[in-house]
Amino acid sequence: QVRLVESGGGLVQPGGSLRLSCAASGSIFSIYVMGWYRQAPGKQRELVATITTGGTTGGTTNYADSVKGRFTISRDSAKHTVYLQMNSLKPEDTAVYYCNAFPGKTGLWGQGTQVTVSS
Repeated sequence: QVRLVESGGGLVQPGGSLRLSCAASGSIFSIYVMGWYRQAPGKQRELVATITTGGTTGGTTNYADSVKGRFTISRDSAKHTVYLQMNSLKPEDTAVYYCNAFPGKTGLWGQGTQVTVSS
């Protein structure tokens, strides 16, 4: 059973950057596509980015239009970790960020990591 733990969130000013990490307690090779999601207050959870996990490096990536060109998803299979580099952050990026398989698996949702973009 894989367990996912997110970290790296915090308070950042508009235009700033953060790097989120998603550490898996076991191999994520059994999960073909990993994703980062976010949920802002009063809104539904939305998919932000996905990456395929086949092979030891690289992976095919996809992004929501709202983050395209600003966010980069990547992975380190040796460390069982998926990352989300977030640049040029905007106040509307404020949310709790989660990682999970894509599509999301009920039993894999963790506590997430809070990202707040504010001056």
